[in-house]
Amino acid sequence: MSRWDEDAQYDRPRRRTRPRTKERPAHDDASTALVTTVDRGRFTLLVTGEDGERVVTAMKSRSVGRKGVVVGDSVRVVGDRTGAEGTLARIVEVEERRTVLRRSADDDDPVERVVVANADQLVVVTALADPPPRTRLVDRCVVAALDAGMDALLCLTKVDLASPDALLAWYRPLGVEAVAVRRGGDLDPLRQRLRGRVSVLVGHSGVGKSTLVNALVPGADRGTAVVNAVTGRGRHTSTSAVALRLDSSGWIVDTPGIRSFGLAHVDADRVLRAFPDLDAESAGCPRGCGHGAADPECALDTAVAEERVDPERVASFRRLLASRDLESSD
Repeated sequence: MSRWDEDAQYDRPRRRTRPRTKERPAHDDASTALVTTVDRGRFTLLVTGEDGERVVTAMKSRSVGRKGVVVGDSVRVVGDRTGAEGTLARIVEVEERRTVLRRSADDDDPVERVVVANADQLVVVTALADPPPRTRLVDRCVVAALDAGMDALLCLTKVDLASPDALLAWYRPLGVEAVAVRRGGDLDPLRQRLRGRVSVLVGHSGVGKSTLVNALVPGADRGTAVVNAVTGRGRHTSTSAVALRLDSSGWIVDTPGIRSFGLAHVDADRVLRAFPDLDAESAGCPRGCGHGAADPECALDTAVAEERVDPERVASFRRLLASRDLESSD
């Protein structure tokens, strides 16, 4: 062997010497699972098979890429799916999402964060007193639900402390349904609206959301806390989203208490589609119309003047749009 041949056998192989292929493992034996919790790169899944349901811990496979995996996702999983202690399966695919609830941290934050996938309705939990309702934040949550293609439901708590009439009147023109509950009271009206659906519960701290979850799902053990008498705000007790099954069929997803709901990602036309009557009237709007009160030649103004639509409904719709430009902590 010559010196050059001898040296060559110790050379590091050249990069990209092996042709790359787009073929990926088919994972024909993969199981379908529901993501119920996410915690620091580990995912709790509910795997359903011929032998029943199993709770499995998994990690994300490289094949998933940068796509995030969130609570509510339907995923395909391979590896050890026994659910035995110390085992770890692998998520190899995130299936197409029906709906996506998004938020941005702040209004000037261009990064959208997916909160929950595949939910049917957003339940905005707000107290009537202690702490008082923050309508701007509620407005923003409603906008986020409509933008995601989800229904919005108001759940009013602490009805023994204040009347719900004013808040109900505030949202009635929008057709947003509401249900009022009291601690220790009958939850059947709420259960009826949750039955057979995947519902996301959101609300700022101290409104009684965790107490409500514990009543709906005995054994959930979601943390609760009292409202600060000085600031009028609650302390964050839930730190991560979790999907919980209801006895009456359906799921609820409990989310951490929020104090802001950025809407940098929301487009006015997407919100408008949730109001078919107003959407139809907007066909006469000039190109680039934002449908706000200050937009010149907005067809909604013409529809109001000609009494084709309810002026209160248009005003309420425009209030929702305006909430995107207001501070969300109120």
